[in-house]
Amino acid sequence: MKKRSILPAAVVFTLSLGGMLGYQSNAAAAGDLQQKKSEIESKLSNVESEMNKKENQISDIQDKQASLGGQLEAIESKIQSANKKISEQEQNISTTKDQIADLKKNIAEIKKRIEDRNAILKDRARAMQKNGGGSVNYLDVFLEAKSVGDFIDRFSAVKTLVEADRQILEEQKKDEQDLKDKQASVEKKLSDLESMLSDLQSLKDSLKQDESEKSALIKKLEKQKDSLKEEKMSLSEQKSILADQKASIEKAIAFAKKQAEEERKAAAKADAAAKAQTNAGSTGSAGSNAGTTRSASVKSSSGSHSGGSLPQVSSGSFTRPASGYISSEFGGRSGGFHPGIDIANSIGTPVVAAADGVVFRAYHSSSYGNCVMITHYINGKLYTTVYAHLSSYSVSTGQHVSKGQQIGAMGNTGESTGPHLHFEIYNGRWTPPPHTGAQNPRNYVNF
Repeated sequence: MKKRSILPAAVVFTLSLGGMLGYQSNAAAAGDLQQKKSEIESKLSNVESEMNKKENQISDIQDKQASLGGQLEAIESKIQSANKKISEQEQNISTTKDQIADLKKNIAEIKKRIEDRNAILKDRARAMQKNGGGSVNYLDVFLEAKSVGDFIDRFSAVKTLVEADRQILEEQKKDEQDLKDKQASVEKKLSDLESMLSDLQSLKDSLKQDESEKSALIKKLEKQKDSLKEEKMSLSEQKSILADQKASIEKAIAFAKKQAEEERKAAAKADAAAKAQTNAGSTGSAGSNAGTTRSASVKSSSGSHSGGSLPQVSSGSFTRPASGYISSEFGGRSGGFHPGIDIANSIGTPVVAAADGVVFRAYHSSSYGNCVMITHYINGKLYTTVYAHLSSYSVSTGQHVSKGQQIGAMGNTGESTGPHLHFEIYNGRWTPPPHTGAQNPRNYVNF
């Protein structure tokens, strides 16, 4: 009879206990991942709330712009009306100035008549002078009458002369008054027109100023709207990233639950075998080990790569993601907080996964440029790494990657000022700006 190898009950019990511990570990992992998923769901809700807030703000600005647009149309209508009135008043002023020019000709004619009358009056005076000259005294003319008839004749002549002189003087006075009235009337009309024109011009200037201010306000609102749209787009990107990471965590939860169930069954099987061994008090065949064995992850960088050799894979949970020199450290710097480390090298330098994980985001971002984001679950803890400004990436969403496996090549895409890799690590899920969850990569990677 062939001698059977003996597996002591204590060893069987140890295997059983190991299986139970593995089951408990994976069950705890599922619970921890569930908590991370809840955190992401909460953040997603906050992001959606912020997006709705931005959308409402954009809507308010659009309403203000529409209102200002209506006001601008009304102002433009008033400006056109003012321009029309200004044109009319300018025409009236031109007509009035023509009237003034005609009046000046009329004034010249009146002055000529006045001068002519003055000459006539002077002739009258000369005709009534005595033989030696001098002015005629009408009383002397009467006193020198030689008879009643002569007196009557003299009186009649003097009366005629006086009447003629009075008529001339009255015409003279009338012309002078007419001249004054016409001058005053036209000058007042011109003054009124010029005052009205000045008021209209002031109104037009005021409307132009109002138009300019409202146009400037519309431009300001347009900038605010553009800024809000950019913020909304950023929030939309954050929402998409968080949704992708939530999906990857859901897959990790399902995987952890599956492993936990497999290890629970293995533990139950080992426990049953141990009890059977104990109860029978006999030895059993050890032809095969109870339980299941897990194959180790292959830390390979299979597949083609370009731009130089891959960085050496270091020990520990995380390895350096690319070769090159550190051009910018983690933390505060001019322009704000820097949530990662920049590794500078030439475009095309290989970039590798810093640890085993699942790609939950491989895309192009306006800020990150070509970017890969990976979820890692290491020693019961969730981590996230970010690889930004790549010239290209060679992995896709949902793909499992190994530590040291090439995922892309260094580049200068997005908001970048030169060829480099921007590398971030989060102890937990990825967090959007200001990236409060970002950790200093030097705490995890030996650079």
